Amino acid sequence: MHITFTDSAVDQLKPHLQDGERSLKLLYDTEGCGCVVSGVPALMLVQEGEKDDVRGQGDPFEVLYQPRYEVFFEPKLTIDYSPQRRSFTLKSDNQIYTNELRFMRT
Repeated sequence: MHITFTDSAVDQLKPHLQDGERSLKLLYDTEGCGCVVSGVPALMLVQEGEKDDVRGQGDPFEVLYQPRYEVFFEPKLTIDYSPQRRSFTLKSDNQIYTNELRFMRT
């Protein structure tokens, strides 16, 4: 999986990552959804990944994710940020996964 971040997304995320102590993780949250195919993507700051996490390529940030959920995403994704809506968007060339990508800080 490869994730490209737009300039506006980089501007929002860089302050959270500049100390080098945290990483980004793309989650596929299925809690309360009733079915795994009804999951919701989210972006989370983590101190370290879980044992099953893999590190995806990213530009300019690498992103951790669980390979079992990779099937729900296309190989090339983009994360953008809209200052007007104050929210992140997760999209590909073929679709928009969400215009309200939740950003969770721990």
